[in-house]
Amino acid sequence: MEIILAVFKGLLSFDTVFITLLGAVLGVVFGAIPGLNGSICIAILLPATYGLSSVHSLLLLGAIYMGSSYGGSISGILINVPGSSEAACTAIEGYAMAKKGRGREALYYSILSSVFGGFCGVLVLIFFAPLLAGIALRFGPPEMFLIAVVGLAVVGSLSGTGLMKGCFATLFGVFLSMVGVDSLTGHTRLTFGIAPLSSGIGLIPAIVGFFALAEMVRQCDGAGQNQEEGAVALERIRVMEVVRKLTVKMATLIKSTLIGIWIGILPGTGGAISSFVSYGEAKRNCKEGEVPFGEGNESGIIAAESSNNAAVGGSLIPLLALGIPGSATAAIIYSAILIHGITPGPKLFGETPELAYSFTIGMLFAVLAMGVIGICGVPLFSQILKIKIRYIIPVVIISSLIGAYSARNSVYDVVIAIICGFLGVIFSRCGIPSPPILLGLILGNLIEVNLRNSMLIAGAKGISVFQYMFTRPLSIAVVLLAVLMFVGNFKTTAKSGKMKPEK
Repeated sequence: MEIILAVFKGLLSFDTVFITLLGAVLGVVFGAIPGLNGSICIAILLPATYGLSSVHSLLLLGAIYMGSSYGGSISGILINVPGSSEAACTAIEGYAMAKKGRGREALYYSILSSVFGGFCGVLVLIFFAPLLAGIALRFGPPEMFLIAVVGLAVVGSLSGTGLMKGCFATLFGVFLSMVGVDSLTGHTRLTFGIAPLSSGIGLIPAIVGFFALAEMVRQCDGAGQNQEEGAVALERIRVMEVVRKLTVKMATLIKSTLIGIWIGILPGTGGAISSFVSYGEAKRNCKEGEVPFGEGNESGIIAAESSNNAAVGGSLIPLLALGIPGSATAAIIYSAILIHGITPGPKLFGETPELAYSFTIGMLFAVLAMGVIGICGVPLFSQILKIKIRYIIPVVIISSLIGAYSARNSVYDVVIAIICGFLGVIFSRCGIPSPPILLGLILGNLIEVNLRNSMLIAGAKGISVFQYMFTRPLSIAVVLLAVLMFVGNFKTTAKSGKMKPEK
């Protein structure tokens, strides 16, 4: 009890509150700028944490992580350019709402769902970290491969006008993920003799190209409607009205939060995958009479945002309890912990309880700071809808290219972003959606590495890979889940009239 009181006393000091608020602001800003994200912000500020105390440095980075998971939805909702991969699904429904004059409402749904998901994720981190981390360790290559396959079940939810086009887009994303150096053999592949391609196709340049640059080109040639029309009909809605509407969607909110926490716990996954899975599950449960998904359904925003912020707390569970980062951003935070001479793992809460609880409980303050910034900022953010699109386009293009370059400080990534933007415009005119490409790019490496590892282990055991996979109880459970999701999404797609012959 004395430790908890000391922790709260330290967290309520001016320095700690300021550091946490600063981190949340930086996270929201970096998350909202296309091409930039929390990982880049944390990497930039990592040297600056050397002079801070252990608690302050961890809270600064943790608040950036939490804020950036929400920030990407702002640009996604307002200009259809998700600031991060986690916000790709949010942009589908949010931008549709913004075009109908409901931009502020969409922003409120986003921040409220993010706060709920983030708060629940951190609570689970505080109370159940060791238990859940131990369960996650039981997931080997077969289970991780099958979970990635489950992620592909949401293709039907992202397929736009046709399931076949969505499948093509997903396979194209998987193809892009295979370009570069083979992670198991070290050999280059699919580089076609072009040396820079050996470094692969980065996620950030792909997001910049397929979403930001392609959308700006569409706006230039008249494919997108000027948002001035939406600004004229922009609703004046209070946050409490959205809170009342959100309570009706509580089942979606809770389910998506649980999905986000669990997927976040699994190493190598993260908020983007949980966002896609939750969005697909929300669409599968769409009821008749509701606004169709893709046309501004609030449940899509609620599912995606609550899930990706819940994954923040989930990804910190294996980091603190086992010393295994659950995501790329968590890996950078792991290095910050090591810098201060602390080793994450089972002994962390026993040997340095004040630090451990200061960080975990302090993350609740980070969620609160994010909520204050988001709710107070909605009237300001929504003013973007009143700016003429011809002024927005050059700003987005320049910031996007800067973001693509800053990912690895490489002009090569800028070129990749431009090429992906060119392809994005072509695909858009052919009716091929961009979100499944991002899904394939994210899941491609996860599928390949875990399948090949499963094959190697099965070979060492002298059995077939199928026998190895389907004799493990966890694998069987994941397979049943995959079947249910595929069947459910197939029925949903057919019911919504999207199973039409391709032209």
